[in-house]
Amino acid sequence: MAEIETKPPHRGLKKGLYVIPTLFTAANVAMGYLAVLWSIRGFDLSAADPALAATYFNSAGLAIGLAILFDTVDGRVARATHTATEIGVQFDSLADVLTFGIAPTALIYAWAIAPTFAENTVGHNLGVFLLFAYLMCGAFRLARFNLQATRPVKLAEGATKVDKKAFVGLPIPPAGGLLAALVHFAPSPFSSYGDNAAQYYGYALMALIVVLSILMVSTIRYTSMKTSGGSRQGIFLVIVIAGMAMAVFFYSKYALLGIAAIYVTHGVIWWLLRPIFVRSNS
Repeated sequence: MAEIETKPPHRGLKKGLYVIPTLFTAANVAMGYLAVLWSIRGFDLSAADPALAATYFNSAGLAIGLAILFDTVDGRVARATHTATEIGVQFDSLADVLTFGIAPTALIYAWAIAPTFAENTVGHNLGVFLLFAYLMCGAFRLARFNLQATRPVKLAEGATKVDKKAFVGLPIPPAGGLLAALVHFAPSPFSSYGDNAAQYYGYALMALIVVLSILMVSTIRYTSMKTSGGSRQGIFLVIVIAGMAMAVFFYSKYALLGIAAIYVTHGVIWWLLRPIFVRSNS
């Protein structure tokens, strides 16, 4: 009698679940790709039609912001469906290098650096160097995260331990998100503000890029919000997310910039205040 091959129940459904996080990561890549294209198009129009250029810069900034949503969802879906894989972690990191590393540097260069400083000037060369430093720090931050996530036992002695409640160093998505939120807040190219104001804003933006780069490779802890799931915490989190969604819908320019700035600064504030609380509790 021939043996009848039997398949475990829901095996096909389980395989299909592995595709869902990948689709969100692919959407993340698509947003970064479009942000780069729109940044290039905005730069082409920055001198001839600043108003139209602003629409392209704004679209690029919104694409990066939308990519943060996709990047957040893909990880949560993978954990919820137990479909997280090592190749998914690597794919997600490669997507983040594009969307939150290359895309923001292209956007900032086209929106602020290139329209403000002529080529081979001190301001232009400094801006290009700092944007490259931002990209390298972001890539290093992702490499360190992957190492800690996949090989925590083999880390060098004395290295920072893996903590699911917090990220070590500023993650690259909120760093790129803050830059994108600035563009969304004021999408007009810097050249439209006049030479003196444009250079002032340009150097101030370079200082921000330096800060973000240092924070990404630092050991300052940032909350990951991965372990919030209790009944009370869950309800509070839903209320907070709903409130932020309403604020973004009605006042996107102010809400997105505020949310990004709060997340970037909260780790620094806690790092500065932590010794006070530790001293008081001891």
